[in-house]
Amino acid sequence: MTQTAEVRWTAVTDRHSWLARRHSLPIELAMVLGLYAGYEATRGLVAGDAHVAVRHAQDVVSFERSLHIFVEGPVQHAMLAVPGLIGTLGFAYLTFHLTLTGGLLLWLHRRRPAAYPLVRTTLLLATALAVVGYVVFPTAPPRLSHVGIFDTVSDGHVDLNKGLVSSLYNPFAAVPSLHVGYALIVGASLARYAPHLITRLVGLGYPLFVLLVIVATGNHFLVDAAAGAAVAAIALLAARLLVTPWSATRLPHLQPRVPDSGILEGFPR
Repeated sequence: MTQTAEVRWTAVTDRHSWLARRHSLPIELAMVLGLYAGYEATRGLVAGDAHVAVRHAQDVVSFERSLHIFVEGPVQHAMLAVPGLIGTLGFAYLTFHLTLTGGLLLWLHRRRPAAYPLVRTTLLLATALAVVGYVVFPTAPPRLSHVGIFDTVSDGHVDLNKGLVSSLYNPFAAVPSLHVGYALIVGASLARYAPHLITRLVGLGYPLFVLLVIVATGNHFLVDAAAGAAVAAIALLAARLLVTPWSATRLPHLQPRVPDSGILEGFPR
């Protein structure tokens, strides 16, 4: 490598080195929580116009009908027919999105230091991309779209549409579904890095479970889920550009302790 090339490579690695490092837990927590709080605040400020959001949702319905995949109503009705199931799915909708994602980051930070920077950066980029989607294409969820789908999460204790829960909540942030985006990142990370086969299988099934949750509770269309998956994929590709060059050359000793499972080759070995 020539001296000029070495200088250029050093500049690139220095610029990307902060994201490519696993910092101390307090620093990582402050960064992740701070950025997510900013995301929530921004999402609330760009709630958009209700009429535009509903019109966009009905455009989504028309598109799904043209593809013969508008199944959100029948799925919800089938889940409502099973006693106690819809309440369980509502609980999962409210809790799994952040608790399991946060738990994964804590576990990776301690047990898989080589994998942590890429997964963390992927989550952060996916969050930023989602905000762009909410601003460009504000869309009402199925439960607010007047298409015969109900809000099964809101009850006497929780209300997604008013009160404390909705103070920083944008009801028209359906596209993309960050629930699905996060679930894919969490599930892929478990499938690749978990030490036990059962946990890896749970990781593979987790995104499908989240898809059921968001549809059955009336919070997302299938198109929203597809957009969330696309956001996760784009975020992973961008994160690799930011993280992998530095970590691959400067952190050769930090390797995952689990042999390669052949799942999602985009993540570091």
